[in-house]
Amino acid sequence: MNDHSLQPQGNPGGFGGLNSSFAADRQRVLRNTYALLALSLIPTVLGAWIGVQTGLMAAMGTGLSMVVFFVGAFGLMFVVEKTKNSSTGVIALLGFTFFMGLMLSRLLAAVLGFKNGGTLIMTAFGGTAAIFFAMSTLATVVKRDLSGLSKFLFVGAVIAMIAGIANVFLQSTGVQLALLVAVLGIFSAFLLVDVKRIIDGGETNYISATLNIYLDLYNVFTALLQLLGIFGGDRD
Repeated sequence: MNDHSLQPQGNPGGFGGLNSSFAADRQRVLRNTYALLALSLIPTVLGAWIGVQTGLMAAMGTGLSMVVFFVGAFGLMFVVEKTKNSSTGVIALLGFTFFMGLMLSRLLAAVLGFKNGGTLIMTAFGGTAAIFFAMSTLATVVKRDLSGLSKFLFVGAVIAMIAGIANVFLQSTGVQLALLVAVLGIFSAFLLVDVKRIIDGGETNYISATLNIYLDLYNVFTALLQLLGIFGGDRD
């Protein structure tokens, strides 16, 4: 799938032909990533709809649903990465996005309990799209290498995840707000780094690229939606 020839065919320009080949490869990865990302929204929405309609996640309770989330998410991500060099990887990725939609249903159901729940969801979706557009555009103009930034962001994401698990038991509103703002900032920055990596040729597999960007968008959306629910939810 990603075994691209780097030999310029019939081009006496040498390095010019090589650079042209690299550029074409990067554009193809970026184009395929965006196409698969758009396709992944379908199983996500389907999983979310099934979850809201059945109330499956709410019925599990907080503890069990958390276990299912971590086991299912990390297990499916492992499968996606193991199969990313074949067409099976696309199927695995779509299965993963369906699962993530199902996991999202508990939050969606809670927000839909607000009088303006539908508006909040659409606002969060629009905000996520705006952040994606802004970070993708910024990635095309930033010249410096951002690979070093990803290490700091990863550490921040791990700390936020651990703090989030702890806050399930602490139930602190202040901690929750701080975490949501941190997650929003961390994964917005991850969007910039992940898109820039594709543009620079650091990521050559569009399935892996889609998985990374999908996770960025998922976390941005959930953080935005929770913040909107806290500050703008209408219970009347």
